[in-house]
Amino acid sequence: MTEMENKAVEYAVQQGVATLTMQSAPVNALSRAIRLGLIEGINNALDDDSVRAIVITSSLPIFSGGADISEFSGGDLSPMLPEVLDKIENASKPVVAVLPGPAFGGGLEVALACHHRITFADNKVGLPEVNLGILPGAGGTQRLPRLADAQTSLEMIVTGKPTSVVKLPGVFDKISDKPEHLLEDTKAYLQALTPDKAIKRTSDITLSMSDETQAVFDAITAQTKKATRGFFAPLKCIEAVRGAYTLAFEDGLKNEGKLFMECMNTPQARAQQHFFFAERAAGHVSDFDKNTPERNIDKVAIIGAGTMGGGIAMNFANAGIPVTMLELKEEALEKGLALIRKNYENSAKKGKLTQEQVESRMALLSGTTSYDDLADVDLVIEAVFEKMEVKKTVFSTLDKVCKPGAILASNTSTLDIDEIATATSRPEDVIGLHFFSPANVMRLLEVVKAEKTSAEVIKTCMKMAKRIKKVAVLVGVCFGFVGNRMIEPYGREANRLLLEGATPEQVDRVLTEFGMPMGPFTMGDMAGLDIGYYVRQSRQEHIAHDPAYGAVADRLVEKGRNGLKTGRGAYNYEPGSRVPVPDPEVLEIAKQEAERLGVAQRSDISDEEILVRVMYSLINEGAAILEEGIAAKSSDIDVIYVYGYGFPVYRGGPMQYADEVGLGTILDKLTTYRDQLGDYGKMWLEPSDLLVKLAQSGGTFKSYKAK
Repeated sequence: MTEMENKAVEYAVQQGVATLTMQSAPVNALSRAIRLGLIEGINNALDDDSVRAIVITSSLPIFSGGADISEFSGGDLSPMLPEVLDKIENASKPVVAVLPGPAFGGGLEVALACHHRITFADNKVGLPEVNLGILPGAGGTQRLPRLADAQTSLEMIVTGKPTSVVKLPGVFDKISDKPEHLLEDTKAYLQALTPDKAIKRTSDITLSMSDETQAVFDAITAQTKKATRGFFAPLKCIEAVRGAYTLAFEDGLKNEGKLFMECMNTPQARAQQHFFFAERAAGHVSDFDKNTPERNIDKVAIIGAGTMGGGIAMNFANAGIPVTMLELKEEALEKGLALIRKNYENSAKKGKLTQEQVESRMALLSGTTSYDDLADVDLVIEAVFEKMEVKKTVFSTLDKVCKPGAILASNTSTLDIDEIATATSRPEDVIGLHFFSPANVMRLLEVVKAEKTSAEVIKTCMKMAKRIKKVAVLVGVCFGFVGNRMIEPYGREANRLLLEGATPEQVDRVLTEFGMPMGPFTMGDMAGLDIGYYVRQSRQEHIAHDPAYGAVADRLVEKGRNGLKTGRGAYNYEPGSRVPVPDPEVLEIAKQEAERLGVAQRSDISDEEILVRVMYSLINEGAAILEEGIAAKSSDIDVIYVYGYGFPVYRGGPMQYADEVGLGTILDKLTTYRDQLGDYGKMWLEPSDLLVKLAQSGGTFKSYKAK
């Protein structure tokens, strides 16, 4: 038989070689169709006496991206991938994997089960399952260590990072210098195969745990515990790989399968797999169709050469896009460009850039003090002081000098894009592009759609975000958009708890143990307490009904305690140190404010109360944002919080975390504290309508479709 009905895998025989070509775009995900096709193809080849060797390859520029994780939620999974790989490895004819592109996860496991592997020098492979909260479940933890050393195998499996094939000489039997040489090199390799070397089963290799190997395990275990605090799967990966050295192959596979299921049946795996899809869904916007045109972005201007403006400019220079930076004074312009050069030079010192790359990127940056020099730019991003009058003046000027069709964007983190747009005669070209600080490091970009922003401008900016390697999420207009609007109640509750008797270090500890990179008080000190102070001053009409709102934080600023930059904030800091040191004066200030405001201090504030009030308030605000349509879907909020605020990806984002806990539980605990806290609770802890509705109906944020 030389033909197969299976369209995911093409079968062909030529000159005694049966070639099984995976052809399921876009990445040859190992769906049931491909698994069936591989088994059918192997059976055909084994039954055909004219076939002396079997090649498994791909028609795409990728060998395989791995498992089809959409199948994780159920359906007919037979044949399972381990069954397919068992068929490949135990074939009585030599099976050769030819990789014309990357192989990840199950794709690499397919190659490892083959008797021989051929690829080209610039290719990469990896086992990224740990990023989904699981471990390689089709023999990867057993076969890779039998072909590569323990250090390399553990690093690949525990970190999930891609590895260059040239670092894996034991894995690949032939590495071509170029991909176009693969075909000829494969033919030559097959012709040179002798019967005694035709079948090399990875499972036949025996490993043992030497003292040297044990030392590698000990070192990587210690590193992993430190680097992956809170994650479940990485240590399970190490445990699985250990089985390759301490168990027979079949027992190692059974152990791998057991550990795989231990990982798979956890909230972390559900959360990380949710986030995998959430990140990809964030870039798909329903506001435009495939026929919506896009604008070219070939020249960019940045208004403001400060830290934020410079960071934004670096993103475009890194992508090879020329940038003009505008400042009102030459001195400020020179200072801004010097800071960018310093950042690039620091990257060069760390080996991340060559000096040639530094110079080529700096050559893309130019400065001006005249708006007239912005007449031909395609996109201009304003990054000036966060004051409406200042921004409207800038946009009024841009409206006069920029060419028709130029996109006018504001980097504001809180202000009303609709109001900014009124300063122009072309509101359809105005959009918000909220970069997170430091802009050259943080991957998140909130793309803020104003009332009159055109679909063409939105589509252009979403595509541009990918070009500069940002994760873009489309949001609507409101104070703080999604991220900063939600962080307000998070910080509000933390400060209220301080007023009620909690300490900054207790609150911060609870949130870092939850998985946040730092607690709210440390975060405030790093950002500068004066920033929050000025925001509160500008929003008095929204908070004046609560005289205790931010009271302790206000007193700290008024005493010159602005955070890290002044050496004192919610904590003290030694000169040159970023390590927070508790200060009894802060507790005394909190006590004085509590007495002044008539707030009773308590010594019995529990860790649970802190977590519920701080985290559930953030979730409650997310529910309101979702109901208002500021975010199109709950997963967009999750992407914003993981990338913008360091929310632990192993919890999936705040909305996924809420769904996992159960919205009924969130509602019950929120209402409990609302009722316990009297007037304060009524002011700030009232559950949102959407939270109540979904909790009472047994729904989830994930299932909710914004209108």
